[in-house]
This record gives sequence, C-alpha cells and structure tokens, in this order.
Amino acid sequence: MPALNLRSEFAGADDLDTLMAGIGRRARTAARGMALASAQTKDVALRTIAERIRASRAEILRENARDVAAAKAAGQTQALIDRLTLDEARLAGIADAVEKIGALPDPVGRQLAAFERPNGLLIERIAVPLGVVGVIFESRPNVTADAGALCLKAGNAAILRAGSDSHRSAMAIARAMSEGLTASGLPSDAIQIVPTRDRAAVGSMLTGLSGCIDVIVPRGGRSLVERVQAEAKVPVFAHLDGICHVYVAAGADLDMARTVLLNSKMRRTGICGAAETLLVDRACAGTHLAPLVGALLDAGCAVRGDEAVRAADPRVTPAAPEDWRTEYLDAIISARVVDGLDAAIQHIEENGSHHTDAIITEDGAEATRFLAEVDSAIVTHNASTQFADGGEFGFGAEIGIATGRMHARGPVGVEQLTTFKYRVHGSGQTRP
Repeated sequence: MPALNLRSEFAGADDLDTLMAGIGRRARTAARGMALASAQTKDVALRTIAERIRASRAEILRENARDVAAAKAAGQTQALIDRLTLDEARLAGIADAVEKIGALPDPVGRQLAAFERPNGLLIERIAVPLGVVGVIFESRPNVTADAGALCLKAGNAAILRAGSDSHRSAMAIARAMSEGLTASGLPSDAIQIVPTRDRAAVGSMLTGLSGCIDVIVPRGGRSLVERVQAEAKVPVFAHLDGICHVYVAAGADLDMARTVLLNSKMRRTGICGAAETLLVDRACAGTHLAPLVGALLDAGCAVRGDEAVRAADPRVTPAAPEDWRTEYLDAIISARVVDGLDAAIQHIEENGSHHTDAIITEDGAEATRFLAEVDSAIVTHNASTQFADGGEFGFGAEIGIATGRMHARGPVGVEQLTTFKYRVHGSGQTRP
C-alpha cells in the first residue's frame, strides 16, 4: 500500500514531487472506482473501517500519546493539546461516527430535479461524487476518520495531510481505514495520507496535483486557511475564523440565557463553534448583564468588556478594539452592551466571520429578524452555538464548516461532497 509508506524524510524536492504526483494519480484512479461502488459496498466498508479503528485502539492511543508528549514538550497551548488528545471515549466516538456515516442514505445517484422540454427531451439532474478531495488539517486527529469516511460515503477519494502535531495519530488511524477498505474490496488508495511532515507537501496539494485534486478543505488555524485561500488553484471549502456571537435580546429568559451562554463558551473552548463575543441588549442589561458576566467569570472564563460590562463586575478587564475580531479558542470572551437588535446585527456584520451566531429571546419577531438578517452560515435561536457540528446536524460527522457562498455552506457532510450532472433522454431529437 504505497500511500502509507512510512518514509518521512526525502532526499530533495524531486523526491517530494514524485511522491505527491504518485499519490494524486492513485487517488484519481481510486475515485473512479469509488464512484461506481454500490451503496451497500460503501456501507459495508465503513462498518469494517469502524471495526478496524476499534481493533487498533491500542496502537492509535499509543501513537497519540507520543503526539501529545511532543506537543507538551514544545510548549503548545492547552487548547491545542485538548484538540490533539485522544482517549478511549474519544476514540470510541470516532469509530461510532464512521459507523453512523455508513448508515446515512447514499447521497450518490439522487435525482435532484427532473423536467420535460417541449421537444420531448427528458432531463434529470443527478447527484454524483466530486472526485478527489484534499483535506489539510492540523491538530485534530479525528479529522482523519471523519473526513475520510464522509468522502468515501459520497463516492470520493481523499488525500489527507495531517499537521506535524497530529502526524503519528493520523497515520495510525489512516492505516486502520486502509485495512478496512482492502478487506471490503474497495481501492485502498481511496484514503491516502501524506506520509511526510514536510510543509512543501501542502504547496503541492494546493496546485491540484496536475488536475488530480478537485477541491481542498483546510481544517486549522488562520495561518493555514489564509495560505490555502491565497494559493489554492482548485476550489476551497473553508472558514477563516469562528468568531461566534451570543446576543441576549430584551426578550431573553435569564435562566435560559445563562445556560445557553455557558454552553456556547465553555463546553469546549477550543472549537470553531465556541462563542467568542457576548452582546447584551441595553434594555435588559439592568437585570441580565451582571448575572451573565458573573456566571462566565465563576466558570473560569476571563471577560474583556466595554465600560458597561466593566461596571457590572470588577473582575472584567477592558476590551481592546481587536478583541471584537478575535477568535480566542480559549476561556476568554469579549462582551459589550448594544442598543437593541439593529445594533447587535450591525456589530455581528462588522466584526463576525459568518460562522455561527445565536439570539436568546422569547420574542418571536426579534428571533425572526435575527435569523433572516444575520448573514452567517448557521444562525440559532435559543440554542448553543456549539451545535455548529455535522454530527449534531445529523450528518454523521463533517469535513469542515464552510462560510463561503459555494454550494457547500455550514457543516460539510456527505450531500455537500457531491456535485451533479445532467442526464438527457431523447427519442431521436435534433436541434434546429
């Protein structure tokens, strides 16, 4: 299985170019095989992959422990180490997610539209695989399984490039996945992981590998996503930042607001759906602001606020202008008081990242306006921003969150990993 060759150092650029070109060619060949695989064959393969991940848990956790130890020795942040770390429960969740993806309806072959023309032509729009998906990710080893399984379910091949932090973990998971493909009679090259930490491999993928990669999905921090968006020669599904807001409107129930806010910020601070800014309507600040800010501080979250927020609790520190546009990915939140719904929407438009934004209110009219006017991939009413997740949407998992305006927006699941073609049925028609 050449794609999982464990070589990690190469004699030079020519060796790397040869390696990457070979990965691309094998992926393109595998994609043709995957596109023709039956729904049943793909589902059996995904169940087998889940079994292989479970059976390989000792090896995967051993390799992950090495990654975690190296990250700690390098002085990486606690947030990164949390994203990197696997344990028995998280690994079981990874295998379960693969199995759930296998149980989803097959997205390939769906009839998206059908119509008849006046000349008698029957035209169908049919869902088909994208082809080869390149996934470039950093510290989350679960992306290996999530992205690979989603691509397989949608009839695609995947080329995965893990960051140096998660390299050992990702390689171990990919080995288990490749074994599952082989055992199921599908091409093992449908899941390939780049076996080098050399960052030049990312550049090779961004060129499209001579037409072998059809779309790139980056999963990582701002520097990675900025590079991908600037250099990619193929389409990109990505979000740059997850600057998510919770707006507590005048019609908010205080207990609900407190519960949703704490979950949005503190459930897991290092994920892209974590809230980074709290906005409170001035109309309810007298009753709601101090309890909400106090709850955050008591939960161990630092609060950086405007003058009104600082007046509500002496533990709040001043917010700088850059705080309103900062994705902390940590137990830190910025907070300000705004003059109603219009001001909240304006703040989100000027400072947000079009990822996920929430309104807490019992006023249906306020909620309707917020959901209609906030231009984000995901908007929630009386629900945590941390529901920005493919698994929570019923997609089994996600390959990423897309905030652009291509056909994939929000959690990118199996349906978003397909495109379409037209089938035209005639009875001898010619065009005049």
